[in-house]
Amino acid sequence: MSDEESPIGRLSEIVARLRAPDGCPWDREQTHASLRGALIEECYEVIDAIERSDDANLKEELGDLLLHVVMHAQMAGERSAFTLEEVAAEICEKMIRRHPHVFGDKLAKDSEAVLRQWDQIKREEKGKPAGILDALPTSMPALLRAQNAQKKAARVGFDWPDAWPVFEKMQEEISEVQSALAAGDAKAVEDEIGDILFTAVNLARKLHVDAETTLSAATNRFIKRFQAVERELGDRKIDETPLKELDQIWDRIKHA
Repeated sequence: MSDEESPIGRLSEIVARLRAPDGCPWDREQTHASLRGALIEECYEVIDAIERSDDANLKEELGDLLLHVVMHAQMAGERSAFTLEEVAAEICEKMIRRHPHVFGDKLAKDSEAVLRQWDQIKREEKGKPAGILDALPTSMPALLRAQNAQKKAARVGFDWPDAWPVFEKMQEEISEVQSALAAGDAKAVEDEIGDILFTAVNLARKLHVDAETTLSAATNRFIKRFQAVERELGDRKIDETPLKELDQIWDRIKHA
């Protein structure tokens, strides 16, 4: 391997060697499907590094994510489906095609115009009329999928004028849960709880708050406060402590 070879080329050769008949037994056994969980895990580790503003760890985690891209391309190449070079070539053409305001003569005055143009070009690429929400992956996490569905609908004008009607919608959905609960309709309760969650995501979007990040932060706060309650109890068991006392400790920690 020459010194002039790019690190990407070297990584491709390493992965090919691992997948060779005399390579690594574990790597040779992997398939696109078997690596799904690890791919998702690597994405979350990249996000974690971003949230901690840890550049050194971000570099490492992006490398792990890149390894997955190269691995999937290698497996596809082994069955003559496509190569890493074809993956790179296709995304290059796609980025040029979907940025005519940069590489062509189109105009886009702001980010919203760019996103509307992107969605329109994407639908035209399908070669047939496509629904605004057709391309949303069903395997996407529910909160993120709800957020993306709402954003796409909003880009074509299907949206609340501001946040205030969403507050009214939230109260309406809560009342519907209460009614379903009073009626003993378990399926309706489940449906209405889903509507509350969907409306909460909508409210976050209208207030320019990322629902995924906000919920993650709220969960982190809950965990830290719960752990602080456990520390304050010391050797006492939390499940044997009266709820009233736990609430008092919780409130004291929350306001500290």
